Amino acid sequence: MLNMDFSQTLTINTAEQPWQASPREGVWRKPLAREEQERGHATSVVRYDPGASFHSHNHPGGEEILVLEGTFSDETGDFGKGTYFRNPAGFVHAPFSREGCLILVKLHQFQEEDSARISIDLNSSEWLVEAEGIQRLRLHRAASESVEMLRLEEGTQLDLSDICSVEWYLLDGRLEAAGQSHLEAGTWHRSPRGTVLWVSKPATLWLKSGHF
Repeated sequence: MLNMDFSQTLTINTAEQPWQASPREGVWRKPLAREEQERGHATSVVRYDPGASFHSHNHPGGEEILVLEGTFSDETGDFGKGTYFRNPAGFVHAPFSREGCLILVKLHQFQEEDSARISIDLNSSEWLVEAEGIQRLRLHRAASESVEMLRLEEGTQLDLSDICSVEWYLLDGRLEAAGQSHLEAGTWHRSPRGTVLWVSKPATLWLKSGHF
């Protein structure tokens, strides 16, 4: 097991983590949390080399993906940088990437009643102004779980202290937090409770809460 104690706060700069080979040639990963080697709960940054592919398979507990770079594909289409999608339990596909891609992946973490299949292009969606310096794009809700994207202007304070079960990934920019200065792009964070973040460089944040 890796990082499966959800009572602990974790902050990992994935840019500093080494790539590990997956069972498929040309597919690499940086595990962030993992229940077992090749099944169960897993959160990873995954890289497909150009032309890499996986055989047809399903994910019993669902699959959640954010495309960070390149284009990720399967039988249902091509998903470019800035695409967020969810494949529920029972969905079968054979993913591949012609040009190569980088994705944030969460496996086997859907709530039992959550059967929605979702695909959202962040680039063409309407972001709402939440407050001065903050734009928000809501991606998904299921029971207590909430998933959203935030665009944050430099100098903005983001107060997450009143929410629990917090997980986020910094796509670009730079954040500061108490005791953790200079959180750079590629940082992944998970905590049973939120905190206050300060934006020292315009940032884009994937944020998930209420899910554990």
